[in-house]
Amino acid sequence: MPLHPTIAAVTDRIRARSAESRGAYLDRIRHAAEAGPARAHLSCGNQAHAYAAMGADKTALAEARQPNIGIVTAYNDMLSAHQPYEHYPERIRAAARRAGATAQVAGGVPAMCDGVTQGQPGMELSLFSRDVIALAAGVAMSHNCYDAALYLGICDKIVPGLIMAAATFGHVPAVFVPAGPMTSGLPNDEKSKVRQKFATGEVGRAELMAAEMASYHGPGTCTFYGTANTNQMLMEFMGLHLPGASFVNPGTPLREALTEAAVARAAAITALGNDYTPAGEILDERAFVNGIVGLMATGGSTNLVLHLPAMARAAGILLDLDDFAALSDAVPLMARVYPNGLADVNHFHAAGGLAFMIGELLSAGLLHEDVRTVAGGGLSRYAQEPTLQSGTLAWAEGPRESLNDKVLRPAADPFQPSGGLKQLAGNLGRGVMKVSAVAPERHVIEAPARIFASQDEVKAAFKRGEFTADCVVVVRFQGPRANGMPELHSLTPTLSVLQDRGLKVALVTDGRMSGASGKVPAAIHVSPEAAVGGPLARLCDGDILRVDAVAGTIEALVPDFAARAPVQADLSANRHGIGRELFEVFRTHAGPAETGGALVV
Repeated sequence: MPLHPTIAAVTDRIRARSAESRGAYLDRIRHAAEAGPARAHLSCGNQAHAYAAMGADKTALAEARQPNIGIVTAYNDMLSAHQPYEHYPERIRAAARRAGATAQVAGGVPAMCDGVTQGQPGMELSLFSRDVIALAAGVAMSHNCYDAALYLGICDKIVPGLIMAAATFGHVPAVFVPAGPMTSGLPNDEKSKVRQKFATGEVGRAELMAAEMASYHGPGTCTFYGTANTNQMLMEFMGLHLPGASFVNPGTPLREALTEAAVARAAAITALGNDYTPAGEILDERAFVNGIVGLMATGGSTNLVLHLPAMARAAGILLDLDDFAALSDAVPLMARVYPNGLADVNHFHAAGGLAFMIGELLSAGLLHEDVRTVAGGGLSRYAQEPTLQSGTLAWAEGPRESLNDKVLRPAADPFQPSGGLKQLAGNLGRGVMKVSAVAPERHVIEAPARIFASQDEVKAAFKRGEFTADCVVVVRFQGPRANGMPELHSLTPTLSVLQDRGLKVALVTDGRMSGASGKVPAAIHVSPEAAVGGPLARLCDGDILRVDAVAGTIEALVPDFAARAPVQADLSANRHGIGRELFEVFRTHAGPAETGGALVV
């Protein structure tokens, strides 16, 4: 199937826009590669320090004839998704020896749990943790001892931060190693109902805690289709996982076999062999277009609209919101996974998962097949699925028909003809809305504005019974330069209750919403942000706003709007406590949301 004209056109304009920065990037990584395996240039003293604790591997390391794989790990047991990584290093070292290689933990990176920090001051560090992760991984790789790298990370900011580091060390092959989703517990929609009942006082904290614990119940990624699982999808669409690795549960024989295979593959694609596959050459404009196509086809997290531009910039590629909008218009929504449906990622995987979806999108000409991946040339490898045959890992052709059309549909008969995200632009700035979970009758909301400076103010007004009419809730001064751009996911139960009471309600904010949000129409990531004098800072209570996901606009219907002076907020409360004082330099220098809200790229 020839490439769809929109896919080709968007790829061409990204390539043209990025020609200078991408060319300079490729020159840098090729120069680094030409210097040869890094360890050859370390002094004997340098190497002795690096190998002192490596026991039986010392001789192989000193001889420098075998590949040495650096492990960058985001292990902690605060995140259920990352807890399985605890024993991965020892397993990786053993697998490396079997593959004729060595492996070392190069370093660890922080990995915060957004589920723990939702609605808390710590959430104001969340976005910036992505850049800290990139910096920490950069420190790990700066030892210059590694012929390839294995990146162990899954959740919200961890994968984007690791990609930024892998791109920066783009001459080094990189394989991303997932740990898989937890098994299904209390259905996500049942958990959501309990949250709404708690918000209205119908149930107490004991009932809420029981529901939450039954949903988040064991090791593995949370099972809804939020940012963590969107990241895992992305790594397959972009060719950085082994095919079919994303959604295999932790602790299973297949999961362990895939991890061992990732080690063997990392050893095989170094510059010491004949299949050198540097990460920077995988991460080209075609890979990023494929990733955005996957985001649209699956109805993935809005957080990736923020992260993908930052990830791309690390590889010299410049993405724009217009690219997301054009691809969303061309790509059908093929999946319904909570919050866009009732199924979780285990149900999605059982229905045919990524192998079915990638095969369908390739057949429809909606993906670049001619890409490099860690598995070899061509994305068609990712239309295969892994199996164990007599204990041996093998790949077979993936399903060509959906096994549950309530969860997963073919490209020719999708849930809706366009993707799950919509760009919004107007006199309030530029933003994005996740429309895949919003009922069509709620795609256009026109109502008076209620202006707030924090999510706590919204919840307090709700408890006072102030929301009695249609409204557009504006929560401003939530951008990177104001308070680190926290997710406002804790507003979801409150706004959902108002919507369920029959009110027309929308959210407009320069902050973020969780990848698990979506029922309420929300114009998010609005840029320029209020803290730098953006249009949201000129709004007043009662202004009539129109949030239109059909036309793709966010407008203040106020005659004198452009002439108003922006208000300035007192942001001093965001400067201290729970580590926020350490991040002043990030708040001062962060870029705008539309380019990723980043400091380091």
